[in-house]
Amino acid sequence: MFRIGDKILHPLHGVGLIEAITDQQVLGRDHKYYMVSLSMKNMKIMVPVESADEIGVRRIIKTEVIDEVLMDLKSKKTSEMPANWNRRYKHNLEKIKTGDVHEVAEVLRNLYLKDRKKGLSMGEKKMLDNAMQLLVGEISSAKKVTFEKAKAYVVEALH
Repeated sequence: MFRIGDKILHPLHGVGLIEAITDQQVLGRDHKYYMVSLSMKNMKIMVPVESADEIGVRRIIKTEVIDEVLMDLKSKKTSEMPANWNRRYKHNLEKIKTGDVHEVAEVLRNLYLKDRKKGLSMGEKKMLDNAMQLLVGEISSAKKVTFEKAKAYVVEALH
């Protein structure tokens, strides 16, 4: 369970700060929700406490993990992906939804390398941007550096 003031990562929305834990009645039952202020999107979301793990919400990575993630990005070997763009998109979305930073880095690296070789569909370009935002936002928060500096680390690792 998270506490007020914890920095968390939502796999689809990025880094956020838990500002409150509230009770809300939904369909006649009381549920607890984390009120999360998202760093990158200037918006707030409510995350059900009971399903936060299922959703993939987790604490942001420790600084020691950043080096591992940057090494993941430096690898020029793409992992196995479906050839059909629609299946590949679903495959990559499932990886992002896990909330695992290494999975997000893998998706980012694979899409980046594919884009340099053949180009990407519009959906995959958007996914590439989203994976970049997720990873850069988390590195920025974990290292306590600007978004631009964190993005420079990621871009350097990809090149």
